[in-house]
Amino acid sequence: MIAEPPASHNRPADGGGAAPRPNPRPSREDLAAAADKLLPDVITAGLDVLFVGINPGLWSAATGWHFARPGNRFWPALYRGGFTPRLLHPSEQDTLPGLGLGITNLVARASARADELTAAELVDGARTLTSKVARYRPRWVAVVGVTAYRVGFSRPKAAFGPQPEQLAGARLWVLPNPSGLNAHFTPQTLGTAFAELREATRRE
Repeated sequence: MIAEPPASHNRPADGGGAAPRPNPRPSREDLAAAADKLLPDVITAGLDVLFVGINPGLWSAATGWHFARPGNRFWPALYRGGFTPRLLHPSEQDTLPGLGLGITNLVARASARADELTAAELVDGARTLTSKVARYRPRWVAVVGVTAYRVGFSRPKAAFGPQPEQLAGARLWVLPNPSGLNAHFTPQTLGTAFAELREATRRE
C-alpha cells in the first residue's frame, strides 16, 4: 500500500519542511541539445501508482528530472493530493518508489511541447506502456493528460477519472495535464483531482 502521509488537498502550497532545492537552470544550448533525448523511468515492480506523463519536456530531459520545468504543477498536485508527506523537488524523484509511486511517459522522446508528437507516436507509446505495465505490475496506472490518452488508446470519449477498462491488469485513471499551459485547471483543482485518485487507491 502507499505510504501514509497526511492526506489533504488543502495543504499549504509551500509544503512546509521541504528540503533545500537545487535549481540548475539549463542554458539555451542545453535545452536545444535535449530535443529527442530519453529520460529514464522512475519505476520498480509492484508500485501502487505509476504516473504516466505525455512525454518529457526539454527542461526535464536537460536536468534528468521528470516534470522539472518551473511552472509545471505535477509535484505540488502530488503533495496537495496526499501522495507525499511534503512538497518534493523534482530532483527528489528517486524517493517516490519508497512511497509506492513511479513515473514513466507515454512517449519517450523529449520535445518542447507535447503537441509536437504525432498520433502514431502516441499509439506506439500506448503499446509500449502496456508491455511495461505487464512487466512491472503496478496496481494503478494514472495517465496525466486526457487528450494523449484518447489518441494513444483509441478512446475518443474518455473523460477524467477512473476508466472502465484495465491495462495489463492495472486499474486505469486519467488525470489533468499539470503543465502550466493548461489554464483549465488551477493548482487547487489539480490537487483535488489527484486527491480523488489517492482516495480510490486507498479504497481498492
